[in-house]
Amino acid sequence: MNYKNYINGKWVKTGKTFASTNPATGELVGKCCEAGPREVAMAVKSARKAFAGWRLTPAPKRAEYLLRLGQLFEQRKNELSRIVTQEMGKVLKEGAGDVQESIDITYYMAGEGRRLFGHNVPSELANKFAMAVREPVGVCALITPWNFPTAIPCWKMMPALVLGNTVVLKPASDTSVSAAKVIQLMDEVGFPPGVVNFVMGPGEKTGNVLIKDPDVDLISFTGSTVVGRKIATTATSLGKRVSLEMGGKNAIIVMDDGDLDLATDAILWAAFGTTGQRCTACSRVLVHHRVKSKLVSKLLERAKKLRLGDGLNPKTDVGPVINAGQLARIHRYVKIGPREGAKLLCGGRIRSDGDYKKGYFYEPTIFDNVKPKMCIAQEEIFGPVVAIISVKDLDEAIRVNNDTAYGLSSSIFTRDVNKAYRAMRDITTGIVYVNAGTTGAEVQLPFGGTRGTGNGHREAGQAAIDSFSEWKTIYVDYSGKVQRAQIDNYDS
Repeated sequence: MNYKNYINGKWVKTGKTFASTNPATGELVGKCCEAGPREVAMAVKSARKAFAGWRLTPAPKRAEYLLRLGQLFEQRKNELSRIVTQEMGKVLKEGAGDVQESIDITYYMAGEGRRLFGHNVPSELANKFAMAVREPVGVCALITPWNFPTAIPCWKMMPALVLGNTVVLKPASDTSVSAAKVIQLMDEVGFPPGVVNFVMGPGEKTGNVLIKDPDVDLISFTGSTVVGRKIATTATSLGKRVSLEMGGKNAIIVMDDGDLDLATDAILWAAFGTTGQRCTACSRVLVHHRVKSKLVSKLLERAKKLRLGDGLNPKTDVGPVINAGQLARIHRYVKIGPREGAKLLCGGRIRSDGDYKKGYFYEPTIFDNVKPKMCIAQEEIFGPVVAIISVKDLDEAIRVNNDTAYGLSSSIFTRDVNKAYRAMRDITTGIVYVNAGTTGAEVQLPFGGTRGTGNGHREAGQAAIDSFSEWKTIYVDYSGKVQRAQIDNYDS
């Protein structure tokens, strides 16, 4: 099936197409029309024109569109989940989780249509009213990755739209069909023409044109830190607002008083769920030296039993990685580990035999004897690879946890409430879990991180409202005279 771009309420075909394929089987999922400079300019122009009317639509009315969209998501959840698995590779239950997150954020932001709280504060002068209200930013360019092909576009679109912004979405090429399915539902809901626009194509071409368009006011990007910083440099030089959500090098701390069985379950899910292709995936385990051998034994026994395969197969535990380039990247890092002195305990192989020959499969991989400054302990691999690091106490665990270029998610397993609260206070990541893995964020709380993970903005929760709005402060003086703040109400 061919999938078109969506501009000003119409589906737009282009002469050039690219294929989206199933990373488990190589089968065609769909052909996508590549948007060139002309289509990108049309989309942005459409969004600019629609902004004038959409911003004046009452927020509760804007929210009604989101409410209807959430209902459609629920009705089509099974269909969308299957497409996500076919195109991205994650196992079907995770594909369903991806779509459920889309549902959750859509309903959550629909609720914000009757809130969007501002501030009403006392003035220091008599007969004067003081308040601050939120206003939309304008045209928002949303650039999203392939690992959550419906959830992340919805994370960005829903707060932007309920605030009165208009959007141009450019998804990752690898998962353009999943994003197109979302836009098809938005078309079915009947958003006014130009409020929602959708262009497909590679980042270095379609994305760059979108970023540089003078009518784009805000850019929201999720992806690698390297690309995010390039976008920030370009966009800020053009005076655009930029929100970045980038990489992670997340750690699970396991103390000697922690529940090792619970920690094992959590590590396996956080490290190998979504084949390690989450920005919140666990890629380091910082374990107290007294319990390291026990924990490693449990992990090794369980990891070796994980079943690789097509995500549509209900017996599959770990699906493929997204493409050949990512497969090669993971393997390059795995080969670095032993050269640095790490010990490969399991995995470390590309699988291309038998049922795996048409896909991109990498075995769940565990390294032991990893030192905190090794490459595999510092750089984001974005695959099913986890490094075991021994620590002597909580202080060392927190120090090692914080000593990376990233700061997205962390967790600690301990039965000691004092250790838990010290970790909550001293860990310098944007998300901290206690007795849970590093994944599992919920839409009602801020999502994002510190250091190289982002630029201070957050997604989801109330924080997303901040990312897509401007503050306007308003004073109403009904005294009938000119009153000078900081002067007339104080003795000189």
